[in-house]
Amino acid sequence: MILRGSGRFVKMFDQNREAVLRQAIEDLYFGYRAFTALPDEILAASGLGRTHHRVLYFVCRRPGMSIGELVALLDVTKQALHRPIKDLEVRGLVVNASDPGDRRVRRLTATDAGSDLERRLTHTQMVMLDEVFADGDGDWYSVTGRMANLAREKG
Repeated sequence: MILRGSGRFVKMFDQNREAVLRQAIEDLYFGYRAFTALPDEILAASGLGRTHHRVLYFVCRRPGMSIGELVALLDVTKQALHRPIKDLEVRGLVVNASDPGDRRVRRLTATDAGSDLERRLTHTQMVMLDEVFADGDGDWYSVTGRMANLAREKG
């Protein structure tokens, strides 16, 4: 059966799997909290937040991407990215420059300082994922469960 909600069609789930699915949801919540905890601390010390990390991450992965491309990739509005991009510019972490071929297009590039910060932030997450994958058998439930356990251990 399909229900319509929020303008989208939503497929029904197998009611017999509700407990397993709810545990997976909890593991995702707690796992994501553990996954973002250290980067959040590093960012907070500079007056930045998770959105800044997301922008920096993709700008570093795709140097010279346009603001429009970033908007599409993150599925957010241009207005939602205006302040984080401006914050990163002011701190000297990204350069927001006109495209030489089309002055209407703005291209984003990380500075050396921006690349260094992104590397520090992402390194903490890669270390965690490496540990989680090494400790588990690689299946979804063991990976998300291990991430959730890390969140609980760290309080």
